[in-house]
Amino acid sequence: MIKTLLFTCGLLVAAAGLSFAEPEVGKPAPNFSLPDTQGKNHTLADLKGKYVVLEWYQPDCPFVGKHYRSGNMQGLQREYTAKGVTWLSIDSSAPGEQGNYPAAKLDEIAKQDGAARTALLLDPSGEVGRLYGAKTTPDMYVIDPKGILVYEGAIDNKRSTNPADVKTATNYVREALEAAMAGKPAPTPATRPYGCSVKYVSK
Repeated sequence: MIKTLLFTCGLLVAAAGLSFAEPEVGKPAPNFSLPDTQGKNHTLADLKGKYVVLEWYQPDCPFVGKHYRSGNMQGLQREYTAKGVTWLSIDSSAPGEQGNYPAAKLDEIAKQDGAARTALLLDPSGEVGRLYGAKTTPDMYVIDPKGILVYEGAIDNKRSTNPADVKTATNYVREALEAAMAGKPAPTPATRPYGCSVKYVSK
Protein backbone atom coordinates (compact mmCIF):
# COMPACT_ATOMS: atom_id res chain seq x y z
CA MET A 1 0.00 0.00 0.00
CA ILE A 2 2.72 2.46 1.01
CA LYS A 3 4.84 1.55 -2.03
CA THR A 4 1.87 2.19 -4.30
CA LEU A 5 1.18 5.51 -2.61
CA LEU A 6 4.76 6.62 -2.97
CA PHE A 7 4.85 5.64 -6.63
CA THR A 8 1.58 7.48 -7.30
CA CYS A 9 2.87 10.55 -5.53
CA GLY A 10 6.02 10.55 -7.66
CA LEU A 11 8.52 9.94 -4.89
CA LEU A 12 11.76 11.79 -5.43
CA VAL A 13 14.38 11.29 -2.77
CA ALA A 14 17.61 11.73 -4.67
CA ALA A 15 16.24 14.22 -7.20
CA ALA A 16 18.49 12.58 -9.75
CA GLY A 17 18.05 13.32 -13.40
CA LEU A 18 16.34 16.67 -12.95
CA SER A 19 17.97 19.90 -14.05
CA PHE A 20 17.35 22.83 -11.75
CA ALA A 21 19.10 26.08 -10.99
CA GLU A 22 20.39 26.07 -7.46
CA PRO A 23 20.20 29.29 -5.44
CA GLU A 24 23.30 29.52 -3.26
CA VAL A 25 23.32 29.63 0.52
CA GLY A 26 25.07 32.83 1.55
CA LYS A 27 23.83 34.69 -1.52
CA PRO A 28 20.67 36.82 -2.00
CA ALA A 29 17.53 34.73 -2.39
CA PRO A 30 15.92 35.18 -5.82
CA ASN A 31 13.14 37.76 -5.79
CA PHE A 32 9.64 36.74 -6.84
CA SER A 33 6.03 37.88 -6.69
CA LEU A 34 3.05 35.51 -6.34
CA PRO A 35 -0.63 35.75 -5.38
CA ASP A 36 -2.00 33.92 -2.37
CA THR A 37 -5.30 32.05 -2.13
CA GLN A 38 -7.05 35.33 -1.26
CA GLY A 39 -5.69 37.10 -4.34
CA LYS A 40 -3.18 39.20 -2.41
CA ASN A 41 0.24 39.55 -4.02
CA HIS A 42 3.40 38.78 -2.03
CA THR A 43 6.81 40.03 -3.20
CA LEU A 44 9.95 38.78 -1.49
CA ALA A 45 11.73 42.12 -1.87
CA ASP A 46 8.99 43.71 0.25
CA LEU A 47 9.90 41.40 3.12
CA LYS A 48 13.42 42.74 3.65
CA GLY A 49 13.95 43.16 7.39
CA LYS A 50 12.10 39.94 8.20
CA TYR A 51 13.00 36.30 8.40
CA VAL A 52 11.19 34.34 5.71
CA VAL A 53 10.54 30.61 5.40
CA LEU A 54 9.53 29.17 2.03
CA GLU A 55 7.85 25.76 2.19
CA TRP A 56 7.10 23.97 -1.07
CA TYR A 57 3.72 22.38 -0.50
CA GLN A 58 1.47 19.81 -2.15
CA PRO A 59 -1.51 18.67 -0.04
CA ASP A 60 -1.78 15.16 -1.53
CA CYS A 61 1.86 14.24 -0.95
CA PRO A 62 2.30 11.71 1.90
CA PHE A 63 5.56 13.35 2.95
CA VAL A 64 3.73 16.66 3.37
CA GLY A 65 0.98 14.72 5.12
CA LYS A 66 3.51 13.33 7.59
CA HIS A 67 4.38 16.82 8.79
CA TYR A 68 0.79 18.06 8.90
CA ARG A 69 -0.79 14.92 10.41
CA SER A 70 1.80 14.99 13.18
CA GLY A 71 1.24 18.71 13.77
CA ASN A 72 4.93 19.35 13.12
CA MET A 73 4.55 21.85 10.29
CA GLN A 74 1.73 23.79 11.95
CA GLY A 75 3.71 23.85 15.21
CA LEU A 76 6.71 25.37 13.46
CA GLN A 77 4.47 27.86 11.67
CA ARG A 78 2.85 28.99 14.92
CA GLU A 79 6.13 29.12 16.82
CA TYR A 80 8.01 31.23 14.33
CA THR A 81 5.27 33.48 12.98
CA ALA A 82 4.78 34.45 16.64
CA LYS A 83 8.43 35.55 16.55
CA GLY A 84 7.84 37.70 13.47
CA VAL A 85 8.84 35.20 10.80
CA THR A 86 6.91 35.33 7.52
CA TRP A 87 6.03 31.75 6.54
CA LEU A 88 5.05 31.30 2.90
CA SER A 89 3.91 27.92 1.60
CA ILE A 90 4.10 27.64 -2.20
CA ASP A 91 2.09 25.25 -4.36
CA SER A 92 3.77 24.83 -7.76
CA SER A 93 1.48 22.03 -8.99
CA ALA A 94 0.49 22.59 -12.60
CA PRO A 95 -3.17 22.57 -13.71
CA GLY A 96 -4.41 18.99 -13.99
CA GLU A 97 -1.59 17.68 -11.79
CA GLN A 98 -1.74 16.28 -8.28
CA GLY A 99 -2.07 19.02 -5.68
CA ASN A 100 -3.48 21.68 -8.00
CA TYR A 101 -6.78 22.83 -6.50
CA PRO A 102 -8.91 25.97 -6.64
CA ALA A 103 -7.95 28.52 -4.01
CA ALA A 104 -11.14 27.89 -2.02
CA LYS A 105 -10.33 24.17 -1.78
CA LEU A 106 -6.79 24.90 -0.62
CA ASP A 107 -8.18 27.22 2.04
CA GLU A 108 -10.54 24.46 3.13
CA ILE A 109 -7.63 22.02 3.44
CA ALA A 110 -5.64 24.60 5.39
CA LYS A 111 -8.52 25.04 7.82
CA GLN A 112 -8.87 21.28 8.29
CA ASP A 113 -5.12 20.97 8.89
CA GLY A 114 -4.98 23.91 11.28
CA ALA A 115 -2.26 25.50 9.14
CA ALA A 116 -0.70 28.59 10.71
CA ARG A 117 1.33 29.86 7.76
CA THR A 118 1.38 33.52 6.79
CA ALA A 119 0.00 32.70 3.34
CA LEU A 120 -0.29 29.94 0.74
CA LEU A 121 1.03 31.18 -2.60
CA LEU A 122 -0.04 29.85 -5.99
CA ASP A 123 2.62 29.08 -8.61
CA PRO A 124 0.81 26.92 -11.22
CA SER A 125 3.25 27.94 -13.96
CA GLY A 126 6.09 26.59 -11.82
CA GLU A 127 8.15 29.69 -12.57
CA VAL A 128 9.07 30.41 -8.96
CA GLY A 129 9.59 26.76 -8.12
CA ARG A 130 12.04 26.43 -10.98
CA LEU A 131 13.69 29.73 -10.03
CA TYR A 132 14.47 28.22 -6.62
CA GLY A 133 15.24 24.75 -7.95
CA ALA A 134 12.53 23.30 -5.71
CA LYS A 135 12.54 19.57 -6.24
CA THR A 136 10.23 18.02 -3.69
CA THR A 137 7.36 18.64 -1.36
CA PRO A 138 8.32 19.68 1.16
CA ASP A 139 11.45 21.59 0.12
CA MET A 140 12.44 24.29 2.60
CA TYR A 141 14.29 27.61 2.34
CA VAL A 142 15.19 30.05 5.14
CA ILE A 143 15.97 33.67 4.28
CA ASP A 144 17.39 36.21 6.74
CA PRO A 145 16.32 39.87 7.14
CA LYS A 146 19.00 40.98 4.66
CA GLY A 147 17.44 38.76 2.00
CA ILE A 148 20.26 36.20 2.19
CA LEU A 149 19.49 32.51 1.83
CA VAL A 150 20.76 30.81 4.99
CA TYR A 151 19.30 27.32 4.56
CA GLU A 152 17.93 25.14 1.78
CA GLY A 153 16.87 21.51 1.70
CA ALA A 154 14.96 18.97 3.74
CA ILE A 155 12.83 19.86 6.73
CA ASP A 156 14.56 17.18 8.80
CA ASN A 157 16.79 14.11 8.68
CA LYS A 158 14.08 11.41 8.82
CA ARG A 159 13.35 10.62 5.18
CA SER A 160 10.07 8.79 5.71
CA THR A 161 6.27 9.20 5.64
CA ASN A 162 5.89 8.03 9.25
CA PRO A 163 4.56 10.83 11.51
CA ALA A 164 6.16 9.13 14.52
CA ASP A 165 9.62 9.90 13.10
CA VAL A 166 9.08 13.61 13.68
CA LYS A 167 9.70 13.20 17.41
CA THR A 168 13.24 11.89 16.97
CA ALA A 169 14.23 13.93 13.91
CA THR A 170 16.75 16.74 13.70
CA ASN A 171 14.73 19.66 12.37
CA TYR A 172 16.99 21.62 10.04
CA VAL A 173 14.56 24.52 9.65
CA ARG A 174 14.37 25.11 13.40
CA GLU A 175 18.16 24.85 13.66
CA ALA A 176 18.65 27.39 10.87
CA LEU A 177 16.16 29.87 12.29
CA GLU A 178 17.50 29.64 15.83
CA ALA A 179 21.09 30.03 14.63
CA ALA A 180 20.25 32.99 12.38
CA MET A 181 18.33 34.73 15.15
CA ALA A 182 21.37 34.31 17.39
CA GLY A 183 23.64 35.81 14.74
CA LYS A 184 25.23 32.48 13.86
CA PRO A 185 25.41 30.44 10.65
CA ALA A 186 23.11 27.44 10.29
CA PRO A 187 24.77 24.28 11.66
CA THR A 188 23.72 22.48 8.47
CA PRO A 189 23.20 25.12 5.75
CA ALA A 190 22.17 22.77 2.94
CA THR A 191 20.76 19.25 2.71
CA ARG A 192 19.20 17.09 0.04
CA PRO A 193 15.39 17.44 0.18
CA TYR A 194 13.13 14.42 0.26
CA GLY A 195 9.48 13.93 -0.64
CA CYS A 196 7.25 13.88 -3.71
CA SER A 197 8.47 15.45 -6.92
CA VAL A 198 7.05 18.92 -7.54
CA LYS A 199 4.32 18.50 -10.17
CA TYR A 200 5.59 21.07 -12.64
CA VAL A 201 3.93 21.84 -15.92
CA SER A 202 5.42 19.68 -18.67
CA LYS A 203 7.78 21.36 -21.11
